[in-house]
Amino acid sequence: MTAGGSAIARRFFRPDDRTIKRLRTNEQIRISPVRLIDENEQQVGIVDLDDALRHAREAVLDLVEVAPTSKPPVCRIMDYGKWKYQQKKKEQKARSHTKHSELKEVRLRPKIDIHDRMIKVGKARQFLGEGHKVQFTMLFRGREMAHRDLGIRVMNEVRDALADLSKVETHPRMMGRRMTMVLAVDNKPAQKRNATPAQPAVAQRETAPPTQA
Repeated sequence: MTAGGSAIARRFFRPDDRTIKRLRTNEQIRISPVRLIDENEQQVGIVDLDDALRHAREAVLDLVEVAPTSKPPVCRIMDYGKWKYQQKKKEQKARSHTKHSELKEVRLRPKIDIHDRMIKVGKARQFLGEGHKVQFTMLFRGREMAHRDLGIRVMNEVRDALADLSKVETHPRMMGRRMTMVLAVDNKPAQKRNATPAQPAVAQRETAPPTQA
């Protein structure tokens, strides 16, 4: 095998995953001659299509057109059914390891008691552990609007309770009668997180309420 032929063989040992659905096999292949790569991933050379098909039948395998746009097209002898099965399993495994981050909402009240607050913190910890962001939403009713400092204190206590695995993405802010804060997963070392001072001021501004997760 020539150096140039070796390079071509290395390039076309395996079909491109993106062209799986477009690959032609066996009698579906129409163009002759073809550049043939055998079942041992060695380049045979340029041969007539009939000879390539005969070689594949003798090996009890398939002739697969792996590079249809090349001149001549490149065909490989392989177990096409087994190869497609293996590719499908790889794709399923890759999808199963893909995490989709969502914005989860946890609702609080300005006068929430310690027990209920810890339940809310536990739920938020679960969301963060799954890789999601968490928006804490506090609704002020009636005269509670006069005690927004109480809401800030609750938000800060929640933030501190989750400081070991999260960071503040959006500091507590007022939107109408709602105060919101968003925490995201923080992968930095704990000592760096603990060194970050935070006593956020509340940004008072009127905007549309956030979309609930």
